[in-house]
Amino acid sequence: MLICLLGSFRVLKNGRQVDIRPGGKVEALLTQLALRSTDGVRRDEILELLWPSSDAQLATRSLNTLVYTVHRTVGDALEGASPIIKVSGRYRLNSGSGVAVDTLRFEAAVDEGDRFARSGEALSALDEYERAIRLYTGDLAVATDVSQILERERLRARYLSLWSRRADQYFSSGNYSGALSSALVLMEKDPCREDAHRMAMRCYVRLAMRAQALRQYRLCCSILALEFQVEPEPSTVELFELIRNSPAEV
Repeated sequence: MLICLLGSFRVLKNGRQVDIRPGGKVEALLTQLALRSTDGVRRDEILELLWPSSDAQLATRSLNTLVYTVHRTVGDALEGASPIIKVSGRYRLNSGSGVAVDTLRFEAAVDEGDRFARSGEALSALDEYERAIRLYTGDLAVATDVSQILERERLRARYLSLWSRRADQYFSSGNYSGALSSALVLMEKDPCREDAHRMAMRCYVRLAMRAQALRQYRLCCSILALEFQVEPEPSTVELFELIRNSPAEV
């Protein structure tokens, strides 16, 4: 069973999407548990979220019914185990029985890719980065409070950095076309990323496209001026001067 929070809320059972009413209490419960899969959620927090104006006893019975509904809906994918368990007074997803969350899989792939990169295993690092990119089907689907907005932006930042790391791995292995492709994707998603502009500039030089590298710098300057009314970072300016005066050293 896989709970997906990236792009849109979905629950997959044996690879197939489960029919869950959008915006309903099942979605709200599973979303909260997925977002807090490490420490779980206290019962009173769930009751306040789902039944804020209800009597505590009635709300507790409703929660028990809701947990059973989830079990009845997807429990067969876990060989009868309950998707939601209660441990030390907190409700949690039953990860030990096979409940997974796409955000956790995404971060695990990034971490594994970084581990391979640190040990010099470029091909393995690229494989993990590609897996993480496939998992990131869109920004976090829920952003109804400050903590969720912060989590959405944190995950998005990790995703964007993936393209930068992918470019670095390709560049270090001499695949300048692959590095350029990654840098251009990153610029498309965040045009103000100067590291992407610098990577593109270096790639263009290595691909014997010096004039395009110089144009890339001008594009970077224009975007930063338009968006933030600022000049490029010193490292970007230094790279431009190096390309202009000594491209063989890039």
